[in-house]
Amino acid sequence: MSRYCLFVVFVGLCLPRALGAAEPVRVGTFDVDASPPVGSPLAYDPTKGVQTPLSCRGIVLTGAGKPIVLSVVDWIGISNDGQTEFRAALAEAAGTEPGRVAVHTVHQHDAPRCDFSADRMLREHGVEQTGFDSAFARDVIRRAAVAVKAAAENATPVTHLGLGAANVENVASNRRILGPDGKVLHMRFTATEDPKIRAFPAGTIDPELKMISFWNADKPVAVLTYYATHPQSYYRTGLANPDFPGLARNARQTETGVPHIHFNGAGGNLGAGKWNDGSKGNRQVLADRVAAAMKLAWEDTKKTPLSPQDVGWAVEPVALPVAKHLDEAALVKVLEDKNAAPGAKDSAISDLLWLRRCQKGDTIDIACLTLNNARVLHMPGELFVEYQLAASKLRPDLFVAMAAYGDYTPGYIGTEAAYGEGGYETSPAASKVAPAVEGVLMGAIRKLLGVKP
Repeated sequence: MSRYCLFVVFVGLCLPRALGAAEPVRVGTFDVDASPPVGSPLAYDPTKGVQTPLSCRGIVLTGAGKPIVLSVVDWIGISNDGQTEFRAALAEAAGTEPGRVAVHTVHQHDAPRCDFSADRMLREHGVEQTGFDSAFARDVIRRAAVAVKAAAENATPVTHLGLGAANVENVASNRRILGPDGKVLHMRFTATEDPKIRAFPAGTIDPELKMISFWNADKPVAVLTYYATHPQSYYRTGLANPDFPGLARNARQTETGVPHIHFNGAGGNLGAGKWNDGSKGNRQVLADRVAAAMKLAWEDTKKTPLSPQDVGWAVEPVALPVAKHLDEAALVKVLEDKNAAPGAKDSAISDLLWLRRCQKGDTIDIACLTLNNARVLHMPGELFVEYQLAASKLRPDLFVAMAAYGDYTPGYIGTEAAYGEGGYETSPAASKVAPAVEGVLMGAIRKLLGVKP
């Protein structure tokens, strides 16, 4: 009799799922101000004011295992313990684990940096408040966690997934212009005044902006967009602002009434330099071009039903190969030099922290979100666009998007060939990884996309 009762109870517990009454996918959105106070350091200068507010925004996705949190901040980068604390706080707020939280930045330059590890070590060596405002950053994390908790508790049921894409015209161009010998001849940075350098072809880019949207029947709940380029028109103004991608995102959110969350793709070797001489008016011109592509992608959107079985999250931890130029003894010597400039100590600490992470076998999570036939890869550093193009080429049967600028610690991440070409991005001043990084990252990408070696 007891066996019979247990059997009845078991069937009763499973019956709702068997009848299709399982909880639906739900999506909650959050958005908090991430603008620094006056006097707080931006990436390169103290904050004089806020021209356009910065934000920390994202979604909480529930109903498919433990919640998934996708977050992106209008800052230049979040590194080391900045990533650790951010992910841990958002995970706790959402009732999930840090491995199911992705924290990215859009990489604007009139915006703060966040690296609690570096800030702590700088203070230990007598350098304070030069590049970081940890109290401010932790306040943003605290407020973001409160917003994430509310987003999870008030998440909206989602019945459909929307996918759309459109080309962005005359915004991205490759920064590395190669000469006849295959070496970098010119660097075409974000703002390029020389018309001869602007005149070179756009080069290798990914012109496509990809859009993912969540719908409750015919009502849109949230929009995620992905586009690869350095997001600067001009900077070093002392006025915090989200630059042209942020302006485009804000404009579309206002026009549609739907929360928009924008991620920067693999734009490490891209910028607007071909189309931008640094004139102030170009910021709005570039923003309008990105917004136009967002509008076209919205109009291109095709919807399909979305159920919990269509959602997945996979993580591949990778140990990136450390650059050979990083010398621990030399870096420590800079830190112990009382006459070394604060900037030199800052740079040495950044390199030393990464070197020591690599020495102890620390890994970085490469994550992949599955939504029906869409895949979103979450990547670290200032990644070259070739990784994004390669990922799409590996699975032409899928809608593949990429968010880079996750853990900012490794700096620029070039292709193996790029390290022999010269140029800024693969120089010791910019990249903390070795050329073998391509094999490591492509191996993780292939695995996450289900491509056999």
